[in-house]
Amino acid sequence: MEGGGAQVQNGGAGEGTGGVHVRQNVRRKYVKLGYHYLMKHLMTLCLVPIVAMTVDKAGQMSSDDVLHLWLHLQHNLVTVAVCSALLVFGATVYVMTRPRSVYLVDFSCYLPPSDLRVNYKDFMEHSKATGDFDDSSLEFQRRILERSGLGEETYVPDAMRYIPPRPTMAKAREEAEQVMFGALDNLFTNTSLNPKDIGILVVNCSLFNPTPSLSAMIINRYKLRGNIRSFNLGGMGCSAGVIAIDLAKDMLQVHRNTYAVVVSTENITQNWYFGNKKSMLIPNCLFRVGGAAILLSNKSSDRRRAKYKLVHVVRTHCGADDRAFHCVYQEQDDRGKTGVSLSKDLMAIAGMALKTNITTLGPLVLPISEQVLFVLTLAAKKLFNANIRPYIPDFKMAFDHFCIHAGGRAVIDELEKNLQLQPKHVEASRMTLHRFGNTSSSSIWYELAYTEAKGRMRKGHRLWQIAFGSGFKCNSAVWEALRNVKASPNSPWMQCIDRYPVEIKG
Repeated sequence: MEGGGAQVQNGGAGEGTGGVHVRQNVRRKYVKLGYHYLMKHLMTLCLVPIVAMTVDKAGQMSSDDVLHLWLHLQHNLVTVAVCSALLVFGATVYVMTRPRSVYLVDFSCYLPPSDLRVNYKDFMEHSKATGDFDDSSLEFQRRILERSGLGEETYVPDAMRYIPPRPTMAKAREEAEQVMFGALDNLFTNTSLNPKDIGILVVNCSLFNPTPSLSAMIINRYKLRGNIRSFNLGGMGCSAGVIAIDLAKDMLQVHRNTYAVVVSTENITQNWYFGNKKSMLIPNCLFRVGGAAILLSNKSSDRRRAKYKLVHVVRTHCGADDRAFHCVYQEQDDRGKTGVSLSKDLMAIAGMALKTNITTLGPLVLPISEQVLFVLTLAAKKLFNANIRPYIPDFKMAFDHFCIHAGGRAVIDELEKNLQLQPKHVEASRMTLHRFGNTSSSSIWYELAYTEAKGRMRKGHRLWQIAFGSGFKCNSAVWEALRNVKASPNSPWMQCIDRYPVEIKG
């Protein structure tokens, strides 16, 4: 009886302590919210007394004071004229030299045919039937699949459905054509764009780079004009989609009144690994078929129909560090089988790259309140050698939506933790990984399509796309919604959005 009484007392104490913690957390929340509102409107609060004093002073001026001021201006007519001319000249220079706005008119994500879907059971049976994997490798792949966050409806290329598989050049070209042309056909239909109006074409695919190039395949298919500026980016990993956007943005600063099309994809057919090295088997379990086509414009007339405006692109490259350079590495194993090896240091290196990237991005997007807290914490640590934890800026104050590259469950978990995000902020990334798998550089566009399909994108909302890639790179793109955005026709989520979000097991 006495022991039971002790337990009740301890439980009561625990509940009391828990209640205190809840009240403290609520109090901190409102204190921080009040602080943010104060800093946000600090300039206004400072200007109010000055404006009031100016109005009061003007009200006390007599007619003689006004006449004296007018005569003073007449005697200094030359000075007034010169100041006015300088003001007009400066305004003209600013208008002529300021960066042109880049608008995202629309984008399209490829939805593969249903006969390319693969579930866990079929995947494992097919892997076993190929005869290329030993029992240990098969068990390893099974465990990875169960913990990956992928669902039962992802897609593999047609070449992988045969026994034995057919990773030929012809099949790889077939996969590339299906993905790129499928996304582009839908984009051109949705935007009513004449392909001959495209002035800039940027295609990124890391592992498949045939001759003629993928960009040449698109030019041939749609008979694009002969003076088009075309670029083909290879070997740049899953973050190349943001790099392609950055390149297109720079080209749109040079070439006036034109359209740029960016095509982001990856090709699996010739890059499936048929060996038993564990670090090279992971991509087999994660990477799936997918691709996206994005239409950008620098025409001011397109602002009315565009979905988003590009605000910032921040790129970070850690390739000077040997560990970072080798953490995602294409190589051959002991049997001469080619694949992409993922290092055990990958998450640590990704965290380092993210830290560097947000150090640059933070001052561009964070409200002044968060920047002040960060600077004060840093100064206290440096000046007083205080044992103070570095302040992690609250990026939820800067962004309404997050599109984190769906590279794997661990990637999303790590960013959710490091950026102190809530489950709703990583929902688009988790559901994209579940429904489509890791589609490499195009995953951030499937995530944006998910947000649109859910009807969550409102005018003025800011979106942060974060992508990681071999090299090692971390790249960010920031967009602002120009209107309440609805899902485009033939969105890849159109037939299944009502089933999401789903609970992720494992």
